[in-house]
Amino acid sequence: MTRFSFRGLVYALVILLGLLSAAPNILPDSMRQHVPQWYSQHTLSLGLDLQGGSHLLLEADTDALFARQLDTYSSALFSDLREQNIRYVKHASKQGLSVQFTLSNPDDFYKVKQRASEVAMQSDGSSALLLTQQGTAPKGNASKGISQKGNVIVLELTEEYQAAVVKDAINRSLEVVRKRLDETGLTEPSVTRQGSDAILVQMPGISDPANVKALLGTTAQMRFHWQTQVNNSESFIRADINDRQYLLEKHVALEGEHITDAAAVFSPETSQPVVTFRLDNEGARQFATMTKNNIGRVLAVVLDDTVVTAPVINSVIPGGRGEITGSFTMSEAQDVALMLRTGALPVPLHIIEERTVGPDLGSDAIETGVKSGIAGALGVLVFMLAIYGRWGAIASLALTVNMALVFGVLTLFGATLTLPGIAGLILTMGMAVDANILINERIREETKKGRPAGSALKIGFEKAFGTIVDSNFTTLIAVSLLFVFGSGPVKGFAVTIAIGLITSLFTSVALTKLLMQRATKKHQREPINLSSPLLTMADKLGPFNFLKSKKLALSVSLILTLCSMAIFFKPGLQYGVDFTGGTMMEISAPQLSTEQLRTVLKEHHFEDIAIQEYGAKNQYLLRAPVSEQSNALSNIEANTGASTEANTVATQGSNIEVLKQVIQDADSTVVFNKVDVVGPKVSDGFADLSILALLIAGGGMLAYLWFQFEAHFATAALLTVLLDLTKTIGFIALTSIEFNLTAVAALLALIGYSINDKVVVLDRVRELLRISPERSLADIINEAVNSTLSRTVFTSLTTLLALLPMALVGGDAVSSFAVPMVFAVVIGTSSTLFITSSLLHMLGKRREQRGKAQLRPTAEEVKASLAHIP
Repeated sequence: MTRFSFRGLVYALVILLGLLSAAPNILPDSMRQHVPQWYSQHTLSLGLDLQGGSHLLLEADTDALFARQLDTYSSALFSDLREQNIRYVKHASKQGLSVQFTLSNPDDFYKVKQRASEVAMQSDGSSALLLTQQGTAPKGNASKGISQKGNVIVLELTEEYQAAVVKDAINRSLEVVRKRLDETGLTEPSVTRQGSDAILVQMPGISDPANVKALLGTTAQMRFHWQTQVNNSESFIRADINDRQYLLEKHVALEGEHITDAAAVFSPETSQPVVTFRLDNEGARQFATMTKNNIGRVLAVVLDDTVVTAPVINSVIPGGRGEITGSFTMSEAQDVALMLRTGALPVPLHIIEERTVGPDLGSDAIETGVKSGIAGALGVLVFMLAIYGRWGAIASLALTVNMALVFGVLTLFGATLTLPGIAGLILTMGMAVDANILINERIREETKKGRPAGSALKIGFEKAFGTIVDSNFTTLIAVSLLFVFGSGPVKGFAVTIAIGLITSLFTSVALTKLLMQRATKKHQREPINLSSPLLTMADKLGPFNFLKSKKLALSVSLILTLCSMAIFFKPGLQYGVDFTGGTMMEISAPQLSTEQLRTVLKEHHFEDIAIQEYGAKNQYLLRAPVSEQSNALSNIEANTGASTEANTVATQGSNIEVLKQVIQDADSTVVFNKVDVVGPKVSDGFADLSILALLIAGGGMLAYLWFQFEAHFATAALLTVLLDLTKTIGFIALTSIEFNLTAVAALLALIGYSINDKVVVLDRVRELLRISPERSLADIINEAVNSTLSRTVFTSLTTLLALLPMALVGGDAVSSFAVPMVFAVVIGTSSTLFITSSLLHMLGKRREQRGKAQLRPTAEEVKASLAHIP
């Protein structure tokens, strides 16, 4: 077997595996019955924006967790100090996350340190307590810290212990959340950890997550406490739902963790819903002992700081079975039983972000995404055929295989396809064809020099390979930051482009080369015919002097940038809730006009909510910043006597359910197409991470270009990209496109695309400088730009063909990505031709004046110069 055929076999196997991996996504139902189930079900999952559903981001209340840990530890320590006859005066309140007390005898401090260490070992088995000095946290594996400030002793949790507690609490919370969702019968809910202290819950098909939010937002921490008559530091007060108060012992008589099963049933005595529970063996033994020793006392069952029942113990309760009575509806009793069965959350969870997409909007997104994707793909393929004829057909085949491999890899990794992911596929298609254009243009250049097919192919691919690697790597730097700093759909966008760039290296360099070698196998000594009307027209265009008007080009670019900066400050960007926080709702209300909807909202004290018509008739976009949400809720509670349910929602800090109910009361046919609720902490994090991602992207690419090329090459490219970026931000502000995470994705994609364009020109300048270092810098730059002009223009046109359908018919969901990208391609192409070349010439002339060469010597040149030294 020859080397050529072996290489072809390897390529064929890679492509076959990719196609087999992607095939289950398009298998018809008739064929699914004839393939193994594990294979037919291995398909891409659709994101919530494509199939509808809800997304909740739950943040752990770490302060409450730390306070509970500190309270448990300090109580154990104080009990031990009393046993050791060490006198102290406890301060009335905690100072932040610390407990302070004063020793009657300051000389007892070292005894207290010793006792604190032993109590720490007994309570959680951690290593011996390392003591803090002047309130600072110690290093090492210490669980808690103790320090002395005069006569005042301060107990604190060390940073190491806090981190360990949070990690453990989040891991246990993940399991509890999964169990609760499984008990509700939800279809394939996704529960994943987000960051260090948050949990992301995605629920396909759930368009109204109110009940799920109640389940996940309830800690369900159940404890048994005896009622007491002594009101002191060892007691506390809790109330039931009727505001009846109970003075209870702080000491927990029995933990709810001993509950192994719970169920909602109707009581045979009262016919009212009750919750029955069963304890494990240890719990049953403790329950029998405590009821035997406390006959006649009131035992309160406390669920999340609320007394749900407080019966008098009249006799011993053996067997580990009990009953919780209260003013339950059957639905409420079932929820309580569910939470008791699945266990308590070890830490309170608060919803800080909520996104809901209706199924109709999801299906529309799929339809528009598929249509715009097909239109863009056909436009690119037809254009390639028009430029290069049968060689364009080879490039189109390689591009088709590339897209199939991207789907195959995404399917293999179990990725989720989102609307931004579709946008990434379309952009990948436009950018991947750049490599094929670059290769074909290099082969054309070698053919014009009179080289035969075999030699032209070999040299063309060799010269193109380095440029392709450099341009793809710089793009990957920007895209990788999207994955690191982005979330949800934005990560999907980043993964799609990254995989597309990597697979395009295989299809454009390896597969295309193999196919072109096969096509010219019998004509190795003949020139390749790479001609078409478009190429003939391009060849007839005379060389342009791009540096002739460099001062004018730089001045115009600078003026546009200054105007963009002015627009950025006023009127400014129209920030989405990703950055401002608050609520955004897309609704269809057939029975309400704009004025009627505004009147309804004002009547219920939602007068500050902005209403905007969009799309079809009676479709509205509602926006409420965080501050307005809280104002509206306080008005409802204070002025309208809102219902208990509304007050509960207000207390929880979210008015989304109240707002939806108000609109539903006015129009029973209303459809909530999309609901986004973002808390201020999340929005602040988005803004910070977006700025950080842009800065690191620029810094990373500057470092790479500085290493790969020269300092003035890198500076010229990055300054040009910065000018492109400011103009695009100005365009977004001028056109009032919503600036959200998708727009940030567009800006990072712009950085990758724009730098990719510049690298091709810089690479050609470097090549010409190596060949003719004695030529003037202006001549070399002009020749480099002119020799890559057809590649620059053709690549831009193919990218525009891929993006334009998405910008025109892709819908509102991707307009904040597609429209800025169309502008960015136009402005990026013109800046490559005029701005990068002008800046490089300016910086290069300054370098010459300082007596420096334009390029650092290569390893071969250094070796040759050393050889001449005697």
